[in-house]
Amino acid sequence: MLFYSVFIIFTVNSCALKPVNMDASFTKFTLEKVDLNDLGNGKVLFYNGSDVLHNLDNTGRLNIWIDKKVVGQIKPKEYLILSLQNGNYLLTLLHIDVVKMKKDFNVEITNKTKVIRIEPTITSNKLTITNELPKNFDKFKYVGDN
Repeated sequence: MLFYSVFIIFTVNSCALKPVNMDASFTKFTLEKVDLNDLGNGKVLFYNGSDVLHNLDNTGRLNIWIDKKVVGQIKPKEYLILSLQNGNYLLTLLHIDVVKMKKDFNVEITNKTKVIRIEPTITSNKLTITNELPKNFDKFKYVGDN
């Protein structure tokens, strides 16, 4: 029984990704209502598109860095809008699913970049420039809003 209890506690705690605080050099935007036409030209929406399996076991939270500067943590069904100048960026994503899974992405931001989907996978992390809001976006919350 003791072994079982220790195993459960270890398993639950091993998936606990601690949030990180945003570097002051980033500018966040909050919009009353998000419209795809209001994005682009430096306003880029990042959303966590993790699937239901990652939500069930609490492994869907992603910490994100841009050019080694902390952006913060984006939980499942959350989004964040940042102001980014045109150029190439190194985006780093980290999630924990028993072990730490960290992956770097080279991303080019242009005036046409509007929406970026980030998500944990079973073996790593994934980043996709979609330039489309996700289905059921009305159920997403801005980072930090409860």
